[in-house]
Amino acid sequence: MATQPIGYDDTPFLPDSQWRVHDGKRPQPRIITPGTASCPEQPGQPPSDAIILFDGSDLSGWKGSNGEAQWKVENGYMEVVPRTGNIETKQHFGDCQLHLEWAAPAVVKGDSQGRGNSGVFLMGLYEIQVLDCYDNPTYADGTTGAIYGQYPPLVNACRKPGEWQTYDILFTAPRFDGDRLVSPAYVTVILNGVVLHHHQAIMGPTGHRTLTSYDETRATTGPLMLQDHGDLVRFRNIWVRPLKGYDEA
Repeated sequence: MATQPIGYDDTPFLPDSQWRVHDGKRPQPRIITPGTASCPEQPGQPPSDAIILFDGSDLSGWKGSNGEAQWKVENGYMEVVPRTGNIETKQHFGDCQLHLEWAAPAVVKGDSQGRGNSGVFLMGLYEIQVLDCYDNPTYADGTTGAIYGQYPPLVNACRKPGEWQTYDILFTAPRFDGDRLVSPAYVTVILNGVVLHHHQAIMGPTGHRTLTSYDETRATTGPLMLQDHGDLVRFRNIWVRPLKGYDEA
């Protein structure tokens, strides 16, 4: 029985590429094992090529502002210990796919920004807000899933306090040519399966009651940072996949 050709060597070249349309010599994608979905009772499994940042056992891959990370680890999650400070990964990342799960306290205390507040900082600079916004109004660019101080989420997709919520984030780091910004950072944010931002350009490092710009940094990689805002927010199942270009191993 004749076999189908793997590709062709007489087709046009793709624009700005060494490869032809359907090129049989073009490198094959890496084969990985996909992960499994999480449920409220337990986290899912990461894909086989993910870098595990927190698997529920310890904070060995994290550090605090003055040494070791001091947040509490128990029952498969980490929990903010107020006034111990933010924690960040020892590894640095640029372009990436990030997955993490978080839960605001089940016992509701406070309102607006004083209720289940934390944050996920990409490269330690760009905050995606963590907040209990279930029946809890606050300023729009500070709600759950906001690019803090810049863009509100497209929708409020929060679950109830105490329930596990899932962020899936696609991040593109900024590009510089010397001191010149070539391309800003971009982010796509999905909360609980719902798109909050789609390839949204970030104005610069985020801040509270301030405007910032890329004049303040030329960084293209950085740590993942989680915020101690004084509330007992929990995190679990944190993993990242650094993203490379096409045809790169």
